[in-house]
Amino acid sequence: MTVFALVPAAGMGKRMGASINKQYLQLADKPILAHTLTVFERTSFVDGIYVIIPEDEIPFCREQVVERHGLAKVRQIVAGGAERQHSVLNGLRAMEGVVADDDVVLIHDGVRPFVTPEILERAVAVAREGDGALVAVPAKDTVKVVENGVITATPPRESLWLAQTPQAFRYGLIRAAHEAADAERFLGTDDAMLAERFGCQVRVVLGDYRNIKITTPEDMILAEAFLKERL
Repeated sequence: MTVFALVPAAGMGKRMGASINKQYLQLADKPILAHTLTVFERTSFVDGIYVIIPEDEIPFCREQVVERHGLAKVRQIVAGGAERQHSVLNGLRAMEGVVADDDVVLIHDGVRPFVTPEILERAVAVAREGDGALVAVPAKDTVKVVENGVITATPPRESLWLAQTPQAFRYGLIRAAHEAADAERFLGTDDAMLAERFGCQVRVVLGDYRNIKITTPEDMILAEAFLKERL
């Protein structure tokens, strides 16, 4: 059983307000995406990486991210789709014939550069033994359910977790869950939701509050601070 990373980075990053897509913004000495892929490149048990990028950016990504930063484990750069879910399915289909049904696929956001090998290892271990793993952290704040500006419920905080990535599954299972959702034109919020809908029991793996998804300018400030501490 081998392990592969599937890294969707096909978003437009409108909330960042930058002139380029957020995955190419410079964080210290290299693009955010390069930092993320480097984690998988340096993790010994990850055998290959598939990156999903808007089709017209593939040459740029190959030259300025993959080749420039020596990312030898990248097997293929795949064209993305209209939504993240479609992009992931494109990536899963590109793996056909290379990745076995029992191999583990780590699906990880291209703009989460602070994931650690320890988190990856925990997710892989759980995915190997069960239906899948969702990296998450407990909610720190009280969460309110609001409808039309009025609070309708206050769920108990101890039962609430904030989903992160990676989300880890055996290839055959998550491919089937995605294909079923695509056939039924169902659009979910993450890969775990599609697995749950497919009848799978997805277990939570403790993540890290620093495993942030860089989406807004404020996130860039946090990312720069985290990177300085790491160095």
